[in-house]
Amino acid sequence: MGHSVLQVPVPPLERFVRERTAFHDASYVSDDPAFVHAHVTALGPFLDEVGAQDATLVGAIAASVAPFDFVLDRIDTFPNGIIHLVPDPDGPFRDLTRRLWEAFPRCPPYAGQFADVRPHLTLDARTDEVTEESTRTTLGGLVPARCRAERLDLTWWESDGCRLLRSWPLGG
Repeated sequence: MGHSVLQVPVPPLERFVRERTAFHDASYVSDDPAFVHAHVTALGPFLDEVGAQDATLVGAIAASVAPFDFVLDRIDTFPNGIIHLVPDPDGPFRDLTRRLWEAFPRCPPYAGQFADVRPHLTLDARTDEVTEESTRTTLGGLVPARCRAERLDLTWWESDGCRLLRSWPLGG
């Protein structure tokens, strides 16, 4: 069973994240050319079905957040072994997540699994061969990545079914 996610796409890292996704589970590589695998999650899992009122509210929140610049350079690893990049600054992402969660309290970030929800872009999973150091080497010149958050995407994540459902520009 799949789930929806509100996410900020990060196109400069798409090729890398798509390749790592294919390595771990090719069924999550989307055929939808508008779908961006590389992203920072704003709120997920989100609603199973997004009605017109929900979409209008998400659009209003997206319109109230001005586009913003951020840099992805610092690699970190969560206790569960997920290697990721930390956006700098992370405040605009935290604010977007807070606003969305306040509007949709039945959708806590990551289903309420984590007390501290930290914005991040997932890169890989730690193994004996995959470390922060090896990941940085593999990323090569992709980092530091100077990025601009310009839109909020509603995506569907499901084996053999990942796709873009809707998109809203930040700042209206």
